[in-house]
Amino acid sequence: MARPKLEIADIFRAHGPAWRQANAGHVSLSQLKVMSAIEACRTEALGGHVAACAKCGHQHIAYNSCKNRHCPKCQGPAARDWMAARIDDLLPVEYFHVVFTLPAEIAQIAYWNKEAVYGLLFRASAETLTTIAADPRHLGARIGMTSVLHSWGSALTHHPHVHFIVPGGGLSPDGTRWIACRPGFFLPVRVLSRLFRRVFIEGLLALHRARDLVFFGDLAGL
Repeated sequence: MARPKLEIADIFRAHGPAWRQANAGHVSLSQLKVMSAIEACRTEALGGHVAACAKCGHQHIAYNSCKNRHCPKCQGPAARDWMAARIDDLLPVEYFHVVFTLPAEIAQIAYWNKEAVYGLLFRASAETLTTIAADPRHLGARIGMTSVLHSWGSALTHHPHVHFIVPGGGLSPDGTRWIACRPGFFLPVRVLSRLFRRVFIEGLLALHRARDLVFFGDLAGL
């Protein structure tokens, strides 16, 4: 595979030091570690190994990867391996991609309360899907799902959301037969949105009452 002319690592190496200096005090330790890992990825800084041809003596140096989950170089092979492993789990049915995301105001709370709010995001979104799918007015089935958290958006800014891959149907309540959804349609988006909003807000208020949330800066008044 041809190497791209410009990579994120190139940008970080060229402009990272100046950017970190200009934003000192506004960049978290975890973000600094990510930048450092990407800058060092597949360079002599992480060491490597030498592959040599026993016949002609040609040598090729391969440097080690950082294996950071935010590194675009390292996540390509990991994503392909994950997809290959998931193929064995697939049913011969239509699948749907469902995304639950948080508005910017809640995302700001999540930034300082990752474990609590991310956990709530997983629970509220899964409960929403299983509740609406079990409703006889919609599907009337017990469904399964795979969900993955994304804490960053495509613009590399903090944007927490979960992606679900859901089969287009599920088991009947008694577990004896498969109930398929309509072709090309899983569940009504507006119904999912309303229930998710209610379940998530109720959960967030419960976390607040239990004093499981912390607030800083502009959010200190909360």
